[in-house]
Amino acid sequence: MRLQLAKRWDDLRSSYWFIPSVMTAAAFGLSFATTTLDSRMEDGWIQGLSWLYANKPEGARTLLSTVAGSMIGVAGVTFSITIASVVYASGQYGPRLLTNFMRDTGNQVTLGTFIATFVYCLLVLRTIRSSDESVDGPLPDDFVGAFVPHIALIVGLALSVASIAVLIYFIHHVPDSIRVSHVIAGVGHELDEQISDYFPEKDGALDIEDDPEAALPEGFYDDVAFVTATADGYIQSFDDDGLVALASEHGLLLRIKMRPGDFVSKGDVLLLVHPAEGATEHVIDRVRESYTHGRARSALQDVRFLFAELVEIAARALSPGVNDPFTAINCLDWIGSAFKRLASGMTPDATRRDAADVVRVVASPTTFPEFVELAFGQLRPYVAADRNAALHTLEVLGEIASRVRSPQRVAALVRAVQELERACGEALTHATDRDLVQHRASVVLSLLRDPERYAEITGREQWVGGTA
Repeated sequence: MRLQLAKRWDDLRSSYWFIPSVMTAAAFGLSFATTTLDSRMEDGWIQGLSWLYANKPEGARTLLSTVAGSMIGVAGVTFSITIASVVYASGQYGPRLLTNFMRDTGNQVTLGTFIATFVYCLLVLRTIRSSDESVDGPLPDDFVGAFVPHIALIVGLALSVASIAVLIYFIHHVPDSIRVSHVIAGVGHELDEQISDYFPEKDGALDIEDDPEAALPEGFYDDVAFVTATADGYIQSFDDDGLVALASEHGLLLRIKMRPGDFVSKGDVLLLVHPAEGATEHVIDRVRESYTHGRARSALQDVRFLFAELVEIAARALSPGVNDPFTAINCLDWIGSAFKRLASGMTPDATRRDAADVVRVVASPTTFPEFVELAFGQLRPYVAADRNAALHTLEVLGEIASRVRSPQRVAALVRAVQELERACGEALTHATDRDLVQHRASVVLSLLRDPERYAEITGREQWVGGTA
């Protein structure tokens, strides 16, 4: 249930209808509250407010009609501008970033403000009566023909002023939100938060990633049942705590085969249940309920997806049709920041245990070498053909080198540097560029193999570790 609620909330955050709908419902409630309060108050208090011109039914109607008409017109323009900016950004930076713009709270609140103000004015407008207007039904003894909801009018004016302030904010926010540095920084900050949650820091970070197969008992695969997917789509999240509790309750050992970000088709194996007789219909249903699927990947539990977004922006920037290495350099800076966190973070355990310290769930966590291949491996063909991007990639790798201590992680970075150097040697046409890349690659390899000399090397080579 908790996982389903988290997914629902993530879907709501990524929609343009939720916040405007909530604000519209609030406008309904506010209109009824203010008009009810007006109906129970005398009109004498309004006489001292000479600046409130619309103190007659005709003036009140004109005021509210003007505000309502303006708001619905501005709401239409705002929506058009928002859609245009989303189309531009998704085409420029990649369609997978569409969710980031859909989740923009500023755009949602702006649209909701204009619609809520329109609805509020419309509902208050219907309550205004002139003295010569008839009223259906029997009249109370204290009935007064004319009714002008002065409090509701003041609130309507306040909402119109607030709408103008929101419009000014929106005019600034739209171009700022599609600025490439802003987009990249948003993904980078989210990536840093995800890494901090799933890869907690530990001094030294000398861990060696576990082999999940070593945690399985002998003969495990001879007595297993398969739990298969019942729908097509991307796995967006799964409830690992729920799976541990389920396995502990029924005395099972679960081997997870699919993780968030993987695409599954109907019939694909989600996980293995040991022993096979424990895979009852109830258990299988509970396991399937622990997974959430979607038509697209989500950053809810998928750190790889956030890396892929930065890689996509950088790859597009380095494509021949765009040729914007400085955007790629910006992406590389945030990728480097994420790897600095990963370098001092612990890889999640391959096993999950219950309260009795019995292994109940076994999975294959994404390891540091996999992240290196995901980021630097996928970018290599694009980076190698551009001198500026290649040199900056080596600078980023050199800065990461100072944080890495695990032999397995060092080996992954060494391999990335060597492969990039080899690819640049084949792709760069000028000998001077190839020599500069080769020099920087040798410096980074020295940092990786002898991190104790970091201060000495960075003091001599000012392109890594700061330019001062």
